[in-house]
Amino acid sequence: MKYLRIAFIFIVSIVLLSACSSGSNDDNSKDEQEVTGEKWQEIKDKGELIVGTSGTLIAASYYDGDKKSEDQLTGYDVEVMREVAKRLDLDISFEIMGIDSMLPAIKSGRIDVAANDIEATDKRKESFNFSEPYKYSYSTMVVRKDDNSGIESLEDLKGKKAGGGATTIYSQIAEHFGAEVVTYGNAPNEAYLRDVHNGRTDVIVNDYYLSKFGVAGFPEFDIHLHPNLKFHPTEQAVVIPQGADTLTEKINHALSEMREDGTLTELATKFYQEDASQKPEGDIEPIEGLDL
Repeated sequence: MKYLRIAFIFIVSIVLLSACSSGSNDDNSKDEQEVTGEKWQEIKDKGELIVGTSGTLIAASYYDGDKKSEDQLTGYDVEVMREVAKRLDLDISFEIMGIDSMLPAIKSGRIDVAANDIEATDKRKESFNFSEPYKYSYSTMVVRKDDNSGIESLEDLKGKKAGGGATTIYSQIAEHFGAEVVTYGNAPNEAYLRDVHNGRTDVIVNDYYLSKFGVAGFPEFDIHLHPNLKFHPTEQAVVIPQGADTLTEKINHALSEMREDGTLTELATKFYQEDASQKPEGDIEPIEGLDL
């Protein structure tokens, strides 16, 4: 009888421990669900999505008029986010800031997400969630028209002065090939382009679409897109706080609807005169050895 009683106590202990273990797993699962959904719930409760953008990138995020008011802020990235917010039944507001400030602003909670022609790279994905791409592109260069600024290959960037943001992928590419990067704050396209024209810098490594519209906007400058260099295929996406998986899913669902019903194509064609929501055709040279 004594042994039966000990065995009974032993079995009950195992059952209780199993129950506690099961409850602990449930709690962990619940905690994880709360973490992944917390940002979405916060945004849903306030009814507003706060988006970081620059307001200085022609065709992507810029002011269509003299007044820098939110109703004059437009561009592909801006209108994509307005449509995303609409489909999520949210109001939207934009915080204007330089590209170098956007990712820290997401981490600090100053903004909810960022949309400013930002490339979704493997390194950035270690610190942030990204939506599915809403734009596909590649990199090119703005150079002086008369001599291509002495650049006929990526290797010719060595010793040149390249205008760019301190933390952009394009500046990393320029530095990788030996250029000296001249950094700017949240400056308009004109400042970058004028400096290539007047010789303060030699080149701007940047997105094809943004470069194309920047050059077209200042025909008085002695600059053009490099006629022979296409490299580094890119995907641009919404930057989202790390772990905010529910918010990511919601944004992806809206973007998927916009892709299927033609809204992305319509907006891309309106602002870029090409369908930047689709992958470009032709061979585009990848760059090896970059930790992006």
